Amino acid sequence: MSAEAADREAATGSRPCTPPQTSWFEFLLDEGLLEKHLQGSSPDPSPVQLVIQFLEQASKPSVNEQNQVQPPADNRRNRTLKLLALKVSAHLKWDLDVLEKGLSIPVLNMLLNELLCVSKVPPGVKHVDLDLSSLPPTTAMAVLIYNRWAIRTIVLSSFPEKQAKPGPHQMNMLNLVQQEKELTENILKVLKEQADDSIRVLEGVLHIKKDFYIHTLRTLDLLAADPCTANGETECSTAGLRISADELHCQVHYDLGAIFFQQGFSDPSACEKAREHFLKTRELWFLLELDSRALHCHLDEKRLAGYWNACRVLTGTSDPGDAQLLPYAYSHVFCRLPHFQALIETFIQDNMSLSFPNYFRQSILREFLHQVQQGDRTLDEVCHKLCVCNAVRDALEGQVLSVRFSQLLFKPRKQMIDFLMEVCAKSVDKKSSSETSKRNMAFFLRTLCESLQDPSLLLIVSSHELFTGLLADEEQKCLLDQIKKKSTNVSHCSKPLPTFYDIPASASVNIGQLEHQLILSLDARRIRQILIELHGMAERPFWRVNSKWEIPSDYISVILGIKDNLTRDLVYILLAKGLHCITIKDFVHARQLFSACLELVTEFSPKLRQVMLNEMLLLDIRAHEAGAGPGGSRERPPADLVSRVRGYLEMRIHDVPLRQIVGEECVAFMLNWRENEYLTLQVPQSLVQSNNYVKLGQLLAATCKELPGPKESRRTAKDLWEVVLQICSVSTQHKRASDGRVSLIKQRESTVGIMPRSKFVTFIKKLREPLVLTTLISLFVRLHSIVRDDIVNEVTAEHLSIWPTTIPNLQSVDVEAVAVTVKELVTYALSLNPNNHSWLITQADIYFVTNQYSTALHYYLQAGAVCSDFFSKAVPPDVYTDQVLKRMIKCCSLLNCHTQVAVLCQFLREVDYMTAFKALQEQSSHDAMDSFYDYIWDVTILEYLTYIHHKRGENEKRQIAIKAIGQTELNASNPEEVLQLAAQKRKKKFLQAMARLYF
Repeated sequence: MSAEAADREAATGSRPCTPPQTSWFEFLLDEGLLEKHLQGSSPDPSPVQLVIQFLEQASKPSVNEQNQVQPPADNRRNRTLKLLALKVSAHLKWDLDVLEKGLSIPVLNMLLNELLCVSKVPPGVKHVDLDLSSLPPTTAMAVLIYNRWAIRTIVLSSFPEKQAKPGPHQMNMLNLVQQEKELTENILKVLKEQADDSIRVLEGVLHIKKDFYIHTLRTLDLLAADPCTANGETECSTAGLRISADELHCQVHYDLGAIFFQQGFSDPSACEKAREHFLKTRELWFLLELDSRALHCHLDEKRLAGYWNACRVLTGTSDPGDAQLLPYAYSHVFCRLPHFQALIETFIQDNMSLSFPNYFRQSILREFLHQVQQGDRTLDEVCHKLCVCNAVRDALEGQVLSVRFSQLLFKPRKQMIDFLMEVCAKSVDKKSSSETSKRNMAFFLRTLCESLQDPSLLLIVSSHELFTGLLADEEQKCLLDQIKKKSTNVSHCSKPLPTFYDIPASASVNIGQLEHQLILSLDARRIRQILIELHGMAERPFWRVNSKWEIPSDYISVILGIKDNLTRDLVYILLAKGLHCITIKDFVHARQLFSACLELVTEFSPKLRQVMLNEMLLLDIRAHEAGAGPGGSRERPPADLVSRVRGYLEMRIHDVPLRQIVGEECVAFMLNWRENEYLTLQVPQSLVQSNNYVKLGQLLAATCKELPGPKESRRTAKDLWEVVLQICSVSTQHKRASDGRVSLIKQRESTVGIMPRSKFVTFIKKLREPLVLTTLISLFVRLHSIVRDDIVNEVTAEHLSIWPTTIPNLQSVDVEAVAVTVKELVTYALSLNPNNHSWLITQADIYFVTNQYSTALHYYLQAGAVCSDFFSKAVPPDVYTDQVLKRMIKCCSLLNCHTQVAVLCQFLREVDYMTAFKALQEQSSHDAMDSFYDYIWDVTILEYLTYIHHKRGENEKRQIAIKAIGQTELNASNPEEVLQLAAQKRKKKFLQAMARLYF
């Protein structure tokens, strides 16, 4: 090799390797790959390229055996590809600007039609005939996006396009371009014919004031997993990406303005409509910019300005906003701001720019004052802050201060003075502000100090860096001397008023420091001491210091009814802090706080004493349950605690506020510690009738007590069945339509049951006893099987025989509620004990019957692993029954893992040769194929493998099969023990290999 060639090779070898581009089919193989790919800094291929690839593959025509071109098949592969395209678009937040830039009209048309299909838009119904306000949020939003795209496409198609220069003559490419051009023209023709309908749809949206929601990756995953049960969460709720009404209206006004502007060349009245829509667009866009919350709305401000100027010329109108940024027309926009802080910040910034006229600022303030006069007291603080902002603006311009600001200074508050100084500091810049503004501000600060009487407030102003920066040293000294004389002369208190210089530096923040300590302290004595000091300095309710201090609503009237303010604050804060400590499982501090509170209220209120005893009981229950949870000890609770729980359940004290959660947790506590004798035999019958949780606990305890039990002892199981059936039922009511017809509508939450389903599920998630959870799982599995009525694909569980096999009125059962509850219940049970093989089998069956075969295999394998030390021992036959094995075989078959099917067919009590041979005949298998041959011990299957590979001419695979069949331990002449040992060895290795694949 020459030196030059060596140099070239070295240079080539030193170049960094470009990572290979991810192919479209890889996203089909790995469910989690798409989200990881999209989250990359610069994914290759880009999101738009991925949409094109997915839809291109999904729309490829197929060829049948007669070589006839057929439309794309509606199979799982194509549906998954379309779903992937939708998920990429959801990642882009359905931004039409991005999608229109990267996708052609036919591709985008296909994508949005798929969105309409997924969002359950009624097929065959014109969009203009739909009532968007009554549709589910995601359905309405899909209709809206499609019609916005239709309008935008019509507008964009009217713009002249630069023709591409012709390249080399490639007939195939020219044909493709011609086909796409014809398809685009056909789509445009349809869109233009439906333009009036699309305009009416968008105009109807402007009357809808509620927020909209569009599909996200999560909601699309839910629909793909189980369209039936996920329908409620993704369409009838607010699970998607929220788009505010203002954002939506802003975009719709812009799109309508664009289409009317285009029509204006043939219809002069359309120009006036366009101008009105663009005016609304400007107002809403200004509102969104102030609020700084717009996530979905994107506008080209330059294009909007161009449209606006063109509309002014065509309609011959003038815009007062051109001469002044914000005319009176924008005042209502300011008043609609959801967060008034943005308005206040805008006024502060205007003190520097001086762009708003004074009359406009005063009109905004008057608007808010009018709302206050109408009874909206929540706007008081906003009015005060706007008044301060306007006063600073007047001061900067040397104007006379308003009467309203002078009234505020009669009774100044520390918060108001702090805000005033903040506004002053932000309104004057030492470098950019004019000398006149600085002089006016200095005069304003000097006048402010002369008008304030409170020394602590004077200290805030005089110590501010703006005061020291604008006033000369001599002015400051002279002013402070005057204030000192005034503070010594004016004294109307019994105690002498401290002079200005006698006030310590921390005087103005003493209350703030004490309040801060009050928030942080968990020492009851220290809390009491701080409150005494605070009440000595100011008389106000200090239980409001921290907005996060919350006590149950049942207790508020009793505690706030305490006449002594100090005692009221102390009781409220001790209880609120104790409840917070329980929430974060700091039981030591919670007990100390509750004990101090109990000691305090015992002196004056028997009612509050009982309240605290009840809360301490709940504390002790939760502390014990936390210690007995996963990873904790399973020691039985002390007899004293059990006795207190019984006492609470039987308590008959009138006028004592009782929290329902205390009784609920008492019943759960008794069930968790198998106090079944008490619940079934000793609990008072009157308590059962009056407390629904006690009734439910009694039925659960009685059913668990009789398990497994003979048939004649299943009366309690039937009683429990009836109660749960009522909880999961739906109440129906009749509704008369406008045409006089009576229709039947379903109500989700039935009033027939002893409690709503949501509260029932909440109660279940307080239970820990395995037998109780197994009983409930068994009940719901039986109920689920009955309402689904699918004998072939039934979910299995323990003790199914104790439940009824039919339901008299099947229509009254909420099928969706049953399906959701059984999933929640099994998932919760496995969170407590993930090694319960019975629950794992049930979980696997749930995924199996909902066609989630990979996840089902995961749980079937996990069930076998937990009871065989990860397959180091044989899996018990009562775990891997023939039914379980057949379901595992079906999972592998539907996942196209046909070699795994053949191996699993050996596990059955009688080898299923028919299924094994049929699986091995499949030439396309998505598993490791010949690497699984070492796990086959049945000689008949290995001989068939040899024959199949010989017939196909696959010599390498045939040799692998021959090698597997030639192992001495598989010789039919071996003793039965040797053959069994060989089978067990291969079973173990195969199941471990499967676990590595699916775990």
